[in-house]
Amino acid sequence: MMDDLLFLIYTVLKRGKGPFALKKKTDGFEAEKIIVLPSYQIEQIISHPLNQSLYITDIGLFPRARYHYRERPNGCDTCILIYCAEGKGTVNINGTDHTLNERQLIVIPSETAHAYSADSAHPWTIYWFHFKGEQANNYAALLKGGAGPLPLSAHDSEKFIAHFHQCFDLLSDSAYSTMHQILAMQTAAYALSSLAIISERETGDRKMQYIETAIHLMNMRLEENLTLDEIANYVQISRQHLNHLFKTSVGFAPVDYYLRLKIQRACQLLDLTSLSIKEVCHALGFKDPYYFSRLFRKIIGLSPTDYRNKLKG
Repeated sequence: MMDDLLFLIYTVLKRGKGPFALKKKTDGFEAEKIIVLPSYQIEQIISHPLNQSLYITDIGLFPRARYHYRERPNGCDTCILIYCAEGKGTVNINGTDHTLNERQLIVIPSETAHAYSADSAHPWTIYWFHFKGEQANNYAALLKGGAGPLPLSAHDSEKFIAHFHQCFDLLSDSAYSTMHQILAMQTAAYALSSLAIISERETGDRKMQYIETAIHLMNMRLEENLTLDEIANYVQISRQHLNHLFKTSVGFAPVDYYLRLKIQRACQLLDLTSLSIKEVCHALGFKDPYYFSRLFRKIIGLSPTDYRNKLKG
């Protein structure tokens, strides 16, 4: 009998109905900050071409948001970013629960079923905003939208909160101003791009270490002629793996990238020294000046002579 009663109480609590229902709040928290841009203002914002790729529709801060809860079984037409500064909560995306702890961030893609709620014992403090635009889903994908939380360092957290407050203040105090609108949306885009670097670092630390190690070797030995085997041996991975990493992450095969670094250095020597083109060629390990000139034109679009004679600055 007691077990049946306990089960009944648990079921009612979970469903959120009846006299025993848990409290649920969507807003109305002490010291909260929130802006929901009206439709006429959003129309004004997206009328400017610079805002069409990404723009904020809602933005807010909920401190120690006890009983905070939101559920959208059919998703919504915006992407949602939630950053937990302290406490914790749960974010459910397409039926999968993710615990969002202190100094973690999560992005919910648009048109995606979701629900989120503060922890009852340690309710979260969250900074959040909804964003739309032609590139909104691409920004969400950069942050692995829907895949789970992204941890931030203390430094990265401070940077994000500073960007958040800049966006909030611009939309709060000067939302009518076209230039302030542009700055607010560009700040949001910059914040998302900065977070994407963290996301890449979290998911690809080892991969990036291999690439950075290889590029370090290339820069140290620009005057030589490294082979793919030499680079792979230095990085301590197979040549096939190194080749794959460079093509997928850098866009060029390792030796192609090495040649581009050499030509970049050649441009610096042509700009900053009085070395002849033949001397520049030999200084970078090229034995054939004609090959050097053809490669230079292929990469830069000009011959070494035309490049040196072109006005710069």
